[in-house]
This record gives sequence, structure tokens and C-alpha cells, in this order.
Amino acid sequence: MSNAPGRGLADAAFPPVPFGTDVPWSNWGGNQHATPAFTVRPTTEQEALDAVRFAIKEGLPVRAVGSGHSSSPLVQTGGVLMDMSALAGITGTDPGRRRARARAGTTINAFGDPLWEQGLALANQGDIDKQQIAGALSTSTHGSGIGLGSFSSALRWVRLIDGHGEIVEIGEGQLRELRAAQVALGTLGIFLEVELAVEDAYYLQEEITYPEWDETVAGWDADIAGNRHYSFLWCPGEGSAELLDLPGAPGERMANRSYTKRYNVVELKDESGISGVEGKRLDRSYRIYPGGFTTPFHELEYFVPVEHGLAATEAIQDLIRTRHPEQQYPVEVRWVKADEGYLSQFQGRDTTVITLTTEPGTDYWAFFRDADALLQEFEPRAHWGKIHFMSRSRLERLYPGLDTFLEVRREFDPRGVFLNDHTRALLG
Repeated sequence: MSNAPGRGLADAAFPPVPFGTDVPWSNWGGNQHATPAFTVRPTTEQEALDAVRFAIKEGLPVRAVGSGHSSSPLVQTGGVLMDMSALAGITGTDPGRRRARARAGTTINAFGDPLWEQGLALANQGDIDKQQIAGALSTSTHGSGIGLGSFSSALRWVRLIDGHGEIVEIGEGQLRELRAAQVALGTLGIFLEVELAVEDAYYLQEEITYPEWDETVAGWDADIAGNRHYSFLWCPGEGSAELLDLPGAPGERMANRSYTKRYNVVELKDESGISGVEGKRLDRSYRIYPGGFTTPFHELEYFVPVEHGLAATEAIQDLIRTRHPEQQYPVEVRWVKADEGYLSQFQGRDTTVITLTTEPGTDYWAFFRDADALLQEFEPRAHWGKIHFMSRSRLERLYPGLDTFLEVRREFDPRGVFLNDHTRALLG
């Protein structure tokens, strides 16, 4: 970063904080790119505020970037890109109320030890824990468990910089605004600090199994209801599991089998009972959740009402077998509890999550478009941070709280400072 002039502009047209000019950015999966006019990495809230006020004065759009795990074009801007990674760290815990506060750039894996030391833990998390919490909240990132919500559903308070260039707070006494902030795609403002509802610390026991598909179907309802966390990755071919570095069933063919994960709470008197045995690990919750998935990939992830989960999953299986046999990555299936965020994928309905993964550098668009078309009969919503085909007309049909969200968004950002081309088409 520097304060050196560039781009042939007058000195007054440069941010009053350290910045870089024309710095290329790309995401983790390598399918999204941008070259903003200015890239800033604030190290204090005042620097973040000064950067936003500069952008407002100069008529430049602003987008925040976290860990870059989104596959959708949420970050791109030709204006000011704000790298929030330096504004990180747990800022407070309240074991009595089971709450934790953290700066926006705090990665999910940074919550584990500090919360545990206070007798607390995140209620749930996903396979990857490198995302920054503001990005995870903004896109409703989630784990699996029919009785558990996404990260966004746990948001109870946020302090942000709005489109008026002011720092404002939203708390539980402002449910209208809070439900908008829970999933906002970065369009309400720049998050600075958040408060999450958390749980008392707990240990999880892992159970990995490899049932054939008919066994998965036979236990469908019982497994969803009977485990704190239940999910599986269905393998269409013999080499599917290794594409995501999943261990296969010893001595068994993996085609048409499910790599199945069940995690349940167990009581430990002391940590001498911790076990690292593969497939049967027992450890602190935050050590059990994440694993694998270190190689970049591209994903489409759709969400259907839980009652349609089996039919939708089998429709995708048929699509792969009949029209896209070249697609051999496992299909991941998970469950998430309904919540009340206006733009949440889980708003008002318990949900089955179907994730389609593909290899970077391959032509997967025909597969994704066919999957999108096939799933329309199930009223699917899409993961905002992954490849999708959502449009404004689909939002109007699928999100009952959209009008209220748009009202709140205009109040916080009447000039559209925090929009880019992608979010403007959806929410402008």
C-alpha cells in the first residue's frame, strides 16, 4: 500500500488512508476477477470510515472483500475495494448470555480457542473455516443439522458504516433492520463488528459410514431427525471421493455410495478421552467440523424445502447419469433450520441443501444450467456466495421479505454506494 499519486488524478482524489492503485484481485476459486481503482486495507475503524467517506465524496462504489471464498461476483468493483482482514479478533464474550463479539475480519477458525476458554462454542459451522465472519454472515454460510440455523441466524448485533458515511449500530431492539442485516450481500454497508449467539462448549463424536444409495434412502428421515449434524456426499463414480480428498470405503466400490457424516454431542470428564481415529474422531466441536476441501473448486448450491429434499437429490442423480456423466464430483446434501432473515436462503422453511461441485478450468456451465432448470419445480433458492442464476424476478417470487429488505437497504444506502453490477441487478 502507498499514498503515491497515480492514474493522473489530482491529489485530492486519493484516499486519506494507505492504498494501492489498480491492484488485481481474484477469488479463491479463480473464476472472479477485478481491478479496483483503489484497494485499501484499514487497520483501524477510523481508517475504514475515512475510506468510505472518501468514496462517497468522489462518487465511487465500495465493496468489501474477506477471504475470497465466494464463487459469485459479489466483490467486483472499479471503485474502492476494502480488504477487512486487518480488523480481526474476538472483542468480548458473555458466557451468561451466551454471546460473543468479534471484528468483521475475524476468520471462523479464530473463534475456536478464545470461545472455548470462556466455556463457549459456535453452534455450528461448515466444512471450511477460513472465511471471515462478515462474509459468512453476508451470504448465510452454514453447516448441517435440521435443528440448527446458519451463521446469519445467530447475528444479534452489528456495527457498520452506512452509505451516509456514519457508523451505526443495529441490535435486537431493531428487528426490522436486524433481519435485513443478517443476510445483506454487503449492500447495507461495511461491517466493523458483530455479536453472535453462541452455545456452551461441547464435544462431538464423529461417525463416518459408506452406505449404498438404497440404504441412504431407507434411513433418510431417521438420520435427519436423529443426529445433531447429518450430511452426506453421494459419489456418482469410482473416483468421485478422491476428487475431494475423501477416504473411500475400505475394500468397497464407491460408485453410488454416500460418504456419510454424523456428529453428535458426547460428555467428557476430561480431554484424555479425545480421539483422532479417522472416521471416529472425538474432540472439541470446532476441531471436528472442518476438514478437507483445500483444493480450489467451483460450486452451485441450491436450497429446497425439506419435504422435497429426496426427490430433488434423486433428480440431480438422474441428470448426472443421463445427461452429464462427465460430472464425477460428489454431490453434497445437508440440512438447515428455518430462520427469519429477509434474504436468507432458509427464510421461513426448513431446508435441504444440494451442492454441485466442479473442477476449475472445465466447461461446467451446461451442467449448472441444466441443474438450475431441473430444480425449478422445487422452488429453489441459491447460495449467494456460489455460482447461481438468481434474478430479480426470482427474488420477488421466492423471498416474501424482499420489499422490506429493499426499504431498509435504501435507508442505509440511498445513493447505492455499496452496490456493484451484480448486486444492483438483484437489489438496486
